Amino acid sequence: MHVIIDLCVVPLGVGVSVSPQIAACQRVIQASGLEHHMHAYGTNIEGPWDEVMAVVKRCHEVVHEMGAPRITTTIKLGTRTDREQSMGDKVTSVEDKLAGQE
Repeated sequence: MHVIIDLCVVPLGVGVSVSPQIAACQRVIQASGLEHHMHAYGTNIEGPWDEVMAVVKRCHEVVHEMGAPRITTTIKLGTRTDREQSMGDKVTSVEDKLAGQE
């Protein structure tokens, strides 16, 4: 099953700045080869369900290995069975409407 997720990993107990841990998680996502897009409060990732969830698990493992005693993660996800749709398709659909093309 194809899934698109919005992933927000928040390490706890590592101080105010969490950018080193987030960068490590981004490296995991990049190494996966899955389509992804980082934004200010997380990362959108798309691909086969098991591969995407394996990346989420690996992000937790890496951040814990860096010394974070706790992690809180928020995931929003969506699946479709009626047709294929990518992250880009979803954005383009709204952009077209904004441009008055639909």
